[in-house]
Amino acid sequence: MVSEVKMVIAFRKDIDLGKGKIAAQVAHAAVSCALQAEKHDKKHFKEWTKSGQKKVVIRVNDIETIYVLKNRADQAGIINSLITDAGLTQIPPGTVTCLGMGPYESDKLDEITGEFPLL
Repeated sequence: MVSEVKMVIAFRKDIDLGKGKIAAQVAHAAVSCALQAEKHDKKHFKEWTKSGQKKVVIRVNDIETIYVLKNRADQAGIINSLITDAGLTQIPPGTVTCLGMGPYESDKLDEITGEFPLL
């Protein structure tokens, strides 16, 4: 049994997207992380699904911050997924929109993301 488990999605506030597009990008990150965790981190995936699949969405200032968070997650061994847009609607192709992290222990994710405000 692990402690409380959640997923955190960091979204860039420096790109101008509609609410529906933001929701779609965040959903991409959540699904991608969940699929990776189901395959490579069964312990946290099972606890996460059993406990209600908690997700928290935070906002970060820019792409540089996304890469800092990705590096921290990689160093901590936390599954993560960088989401890039296909560019079919509101932004150019290949634009990084968000980063999903987890599911993983909440306290460990808070060490990485706790300083950022909710979206």
